[in-house]
Amino acid sequence: MAFQIRSPSFEHNAKIPSRFTCEGQDISPELRWSGAPEGTRSLVLIVEDPDAPDPAAPKRVFVHWMLYNLPANSTGLAENLASDRLPYGTKAGQNGWQRAGYGGPCPPIGRHRYFFKLYALDIELPDLGDVDKLRLIETMEGHVIEQAEMIGTYQKGDGAHEG
Repeated sequence: MAFQIRSPSFEHNAKIPSRFTCEGQDISPELRWSGAPEGTRSLVLIVEDPDAPDPAAPKRVFVHWMLYNLPANSTGLAENLASDRLPYGTKAGQNGWQRAGYGGPCPPIGRHRYFFKLYALDIELPDLGDVDKLRLIETMEGHVIEQAEMIGTYQKGDGAHEG
């Protein structure tokens, strides 16, 4: 079975519902994954926007959520997952707002893409404290067995007609 990540909340390459954004409840979407390769000891989730601040002239990749040391046998995360309800042993890194936890899409201009990247690692990472993406990626180097990803999109005003 191929390593994959998906969400019952939205389809791959489709619009992220506004309840998961700054225009809604700003809660994390439900995520599901399967097919972790043999030898997986932990998983890392990074949710990021490579289109910041403007898709026509992107200048940086903005991090919306980082979790590491997700259990190798885990199969997903519940919707509206609070930081104190993470799976046992899971640690949260810093997002682009310099805080741990989920921060939903809030693009200043245009339609942005949001990459939900899941990495299977052959080790459990040490406690990295308030780690940023650069340090997390450096610590993962040489330990990624496989990667899966899905993409959602959002533009402010997308949720104006949602129930």
